[in-house]
Amino acid sequence: MNIALTITEADIRREVLDWFHSEWDPKMPLLEWRDRFVTSGWAVPSWSADWFGRGLPAWTDRVAHQAIRQAGGVAVPLGGGFGLAAPTMYDHASDALKAKYLRKTLTGELTWCQLFSEPGAGSDLAGLQATAKRDGDEWIVNGQKVWNTSADHADMAILVARTDWNVAKHAGITYFLLDMHQVGVEARPIHQMNHRASFNEVFLSNARVPHENVVGSVGDGWRVARGTLAHERSFSTQRNLSFDRLVAGRCIDEAKAEATEYLKTYEWYPQRMGRADLVVERARAAGLADHQVLRNEIAKLVSFQRVSEWTAGRAKAAQALGRAPGSEGSIGKLALSKVARMSNHVHSMIAGANAMLSTNDDPIHETVAEVLVSTPAQSIAGGTDEIQRNIVGENVLGLPKEPQPDKGQPFGTVTATK
Repeated sequence: MNIALTITEADIRREVLDWFHSEWDPKMPLLEWRDRFVTSGWAVPSWSADWFGRGLPAWTDRVAHQAIRQAGGVAVPLGGGFGLAAPTMYDHASDALKAKYLRKTLTGELTWCQLFSEPGAGSDLAGLQATAKRDGDEWIVNGQKVWNTSADHADMAILVARTDWNVAKHAGITYFLLDMHQVGVEARPIHQMNHRASFNEVFLSNARVPHENVVGSVGDGWRVARGTLAHERSFSTQRNLSFDRLVAGRCIDEAKAEATEYLKTYEWYPQRMGRADLVVERARAAGLADHQVLRNEIAKLVSFQRVSEWTAGRAKAAQALGRAPGSEGSIGKLALSKVARMSNHVHSMIAGANAMLSTNDDPIHETVAEVLVSTPAQSIAGGTDEIQRNIVGENVLGLPKEPQPDKGQPFGTVTATK
């Protein structure tokens, strides 16, 4: 009998805590603790024993991390390094690359950003035009990327670039690991209309990547990138971490500082999602709780939000069972966008002209004002609504694909005729 099929959450929690209580010391440096954590196999128990895991089901990762945090310890690093770069390397990188980067990524010693999107490609990631040309044992990269979270302080980047213009656009892409601390890489913060600067645009001017830093094989970058995007749809940043009840010590202090710095980027994300939680309170405070039209709009919002939460719950349940990401990801993304738009509409009805004020005697007005200029981002970030509808239509409903007149044509020919 396969032991992995009979193991329970209680079994995993007991084993993790037995190990934790024998190893945990809040006075040790954070990096030393994470190194022990990774070595133990409990940082990614679903991975193979050859690469810092225990060969257990996918759901055991969540249980192990949760058990460590609830016991007063520190679990895995926040950010795209652990959530995106590491699993992509595990799935697709050579053993040499794994040996070079995986441990440092899992411990948080290396931080990462994602260089996928481009100004000229829009939602068509495969239409990217950043170029990588082979130069002996290196690749020389030129181009521009955009909407890159944490690029201004990341150590490394996962990068897709075009390496062949004479094949169809999906076939000419290669996936690289790029050192961000080199001449030829410039990250510039993008100042948003909500006065935040959470993203960057990155300019690559003769930046160099060792050939050994190719993930997968040359020309196979689209398949690898799709793997990263699948992880992105199920990626949780654990933005609700709390260290308030933890025992003081160097490890906790360093983890708090790490989390504080990382979470700065996401301070406005609740506003991006619409702050539906505030609408009933705001309607009552404004004396509009009995306004019939407003009540109807609030009822629509609250009911739709509840339905979207059920969809998200199904996605989490499927992930916990180790199933491949399904339609719930795209459907859930569309639902969040609609909740944001509906919330924006209801907040506007409640606040009226005051919604345009970023400062007011009532601090909630500042929050509402940020909601109104932040919610459009919800329909763009992580894949636009249009792309999500295409995915649902084609992959779930079986509808015909959109016309692709450039399908199969060399990408260099396609771009030359535009």
